[in-house]
Amino acid sequence: MSAKSIRNIGFFGHASVGKTTISDAVIFLAGANSRFGKVSDKTSVFDFDPEEAERICSLNLTLASFEYKNTLFNIIDTPGYSDFLGEAISGVEAIDCAIIVVDAVAGVEVGTERILSVIEKHNKPVAFFLNKMKKENADFQKAVASISEITKKNIVPITIPVGEAQKFSGVIDILKEKKYGAEEKEESVPADLKASIDKARDKIIEAAADADDALMNKYLEGNKVELPECIPVLKKAISQGRSALLFCGEALDLTGVKSMIEAAVEFLPAPDEMPDLELNGTKIKRSADSPFLGYVFKTAVEQHLGELCLVRVLSGKIESGSVLKNINRGNDEKINQILLIKGKDRKETNNLTCGMIGGLVKLKDTHTSDTLTSGKFSKALPAIEFPKPSISMAIVPKAKGDEEKISTGLNRLRDEDPTFRFAFDPEIKQLIISGIGELHLDVILSRLKRKYGVSVDLTKPKIKYRETFTKKAEAQGKYKKQTGGHGQYGDCWLRVEPKERSSGFEFENAVVGGSIPSRFIPSVEKGVKEAIPNGYLAGYPLTDIIITVFDGSYHDVDSSDIAFKIAASMALKSCAEKGNMVLLEPIHEVEVYVPEEFMGDVIGDINSRRGKIMGMESLGKFQVVKAIAPEAEMFKYSTSLRSMTQGRGYFNMKFHHYEEVPKETTQKIIAEYQREKESQ
Repeated sequence: MSAKSIRNIGFFGHASVGKTTISDAVIFLAGANSRFGKVSDKTSVFDFDPEEAERICSLNLTLASFEYKNTLFNIIDTPGYSDFLGEAISGVEAIDCAIIVVDAVAGVEVGTERILSVIEKHNKPVAFFLNKMKKENADFQKAVASISEITKKNIVPITIPVGEAQKFSGVIDILKEKKYGAEEKEESVPADLKASIDKARDKIIEAAADADDALMNKYLEGNKVELPECIPVLKKAISQGRSALLFCGEALDLTGVKSMIEAAVEFLPAPDEMPDLELNGTKIKRSADSPFLGYVFKTAVEQHLGELCLVRVLSGKIESGSVLKNINRGNDEKINQILLIKGKDRKETNNLTCGMIGGLVKLKDTHTSDTLTSGKFSKALPAIEFPKPSISMAIVPKAKGDEEKISTGLNRLRDEDPTFRFAFDPEIKQLIISGIGELHLDVILSRLKRKYGVSVDLTKPKIKYRETFTKKAEAQGKYKKQTGGHGQYGDCWLRVEPKERSSGFEFENAVVGGSIPSRFIPSVEKGVKEAIPNGYLAGYPLTDIIITVFDGSYHDVDSSDIAFKIAASMALKSCAEKGNMVLLEPIHEVEVYVPEEFMGDVIGDINSRRGKIMGMESLGKFQVVKAIAPEAEMFKYSTSLRSMTQGRGYFNMKFHHYEEVPKETTQKIIAEYQREKESQ
C-alpha cells in the first residue's frame, strides 16, 4: 500500500463524548463491519476487553485497520478518563491527524484540553467533531465558541447541523451542498438554511485565502473563489497546523459520520506528507525506499499470542523474516509474525510499509517507546512522556504463597501500562502499587485477578515519618560486662546536634588524646548507624542530625568492637531523652487543575487537609491551585476532587520536603505505634 493512500487517524476527547461510538460508526459505514457495534450492548469492535464491557467505557487504546475507497485507514480509539491518559498519549505517537470529539452540550471539557495540549506539542494536525447534536440543550454555536477558546487554529466547518437538540434532523455537507439525515440518508436541503450554508462556505474560502497569497489577492480583488480551489490549500494549512476542520452529527444515529470519513480522504495528511524525520542529525524521508524505522507505541500481553507490540512504520518496510535492531536495548529482533489488527481480530500479513500500523509478536526484548530500525542508527527516538502516578496503595495477598504469581502478574501489567508502577518498599515493608487514579488501580487489580488468578486486599500505605532532634544533647554510653576471663568494655560520649531540613545524617570523630583508640571509632559509627533506622519516638529513622563522638575510655584487654558498638547505641538513646525529639512528615507539592467555579471548594478542602496555598494561575478555562500538603492528609484525594468538581478537576503531586508534625498528631502517631508494639 502506497503511503499516499493511508490515513492514520485517532479519536480523542473527554470521557463519554462518543469517541468509541464514532469509531464503530466509521468502520460500519466503510463496510469493514457487518453491523454497527455499540458500547451499550457490548458489541463494539473497539471496547472488546472484558473490563471495558463490564464497565461500559474505554480503558485501552484500540486499533482497527480497514480499506475504504482505495484508502487504508488505521483508526485509533482512545479512552477519555484521566486515569487512562497514558493510553491516549500512546495513540498520539501513532497518528498523523487527531479528531477531537466534543460534546455539543458540554462543549470543551478538561479531558479535551489535556489531550489537545499533548497533540499540539507533537505538532499533529487536528479536526473536531461535535457529537450528540440530538441531545437536550445541544448548542452548536456555543460548542464551537468553546473550541475557539482553546485553539488558535482557523476552524473550518465542513458540516453544519440542521436544527439542534430535539429538532436536530441531520447535517449539511457544505462541499457537496447536500443534507444527510439518520443512517446517512440523503435528503432535500431546507431552503431556510441558505444563509447558514453561505456563511459556512465563506469561512472555508476565508480560511483558504488566509493560507495562500494568490487566493487572498483574488479574494480581496472581489473575484469569485470556487470551493475546489480551496481544497489543496486547506489540506496544506491543516498539515501545517494553521486550520482545523469541523464536523458535527449524532454518531448513535449514524448522522454526519460519512462526511467526516470522506473529508478525511480529501483533506487529512497522508504519512508521506508529514515532516521528514530526524535521527542522529540526519533527515529521513517518510518513504518506503528509506531505511526501516519503526516505533513501538503500545504493548499488550495476550493469552494466546504473548506480548504484542503495536508498531508505527515511520519509514521503509519490513517483511516476515527481517532482522531489526532495537536501538534502546541494543539487541537484534527477528520478525517472525506480522499482524494487521481490527479490534480483537488479527490477520497475518507478510509485510508493513511506510505509514502502516501493525502488530509484531514474540519479540525477545522490545517494549513501549522502543525504536526498531534496519539502518545504521545509534540514537533512539524520544520516549513517550507518560503522566506520573498520583496515587499509591499497599497490597496484601489474600492467600499465602501467591507472592510469586502476584509479582509475575504485576510485571506483565506494567509492561502493558507504563503509567502503572509497583515496588516493595523495605522501609515500610509493604508492596506498593501506584497509578494515575483509583479507577486505574481498580482496573489493574481486576486484570490481575482475571488474567493471573490472584486476589489481593488493598490497604493504606504507611507514611514514611522521620524523627529528629530540636536541641543539642550530650550523653555517655558505657557498656561493661564481666563474666570470667575476658570481659566487655566500651565507653563513649556522643553529642547530637540538629541540622537543617533534608540534610540527612552526618557522623564526626572529635576524639583527641587517644581516649578512644582510632581502631574502635568505626565501631562507634557502626553502632550509631544501626540505631538510626529504628528511632526512639515511634520507631522511624533519625534524620537531619550530626552525631559527634568526642570522648570516652577503653580497657586494654576487655575493649572490643562489639562493646563500643553497644556503648554508642546506649549513648544515642540517652541523647534522645534529652534532645526534645519531634516527628517529621513528608510534605507534597500539589498542583490542582480546576474550573473556576469550583475554586472555593477546592481551596477550602486543601486547607482542611493542613495544606497551604502557595499561589494560583490561569491556564485556559482552568485555574491552577498550587499548594503544599502533608502526604498523610492526601490519601484518596483523587476521589474527593472528582466529587467536588463533577469529574472535571485533576491534580499532580510529588514529594517536596519534610516538616515537623503538629503535637496533637504526633501524640496519635506515638500512641498507635505503642499499640502495635504491644500487640506483637
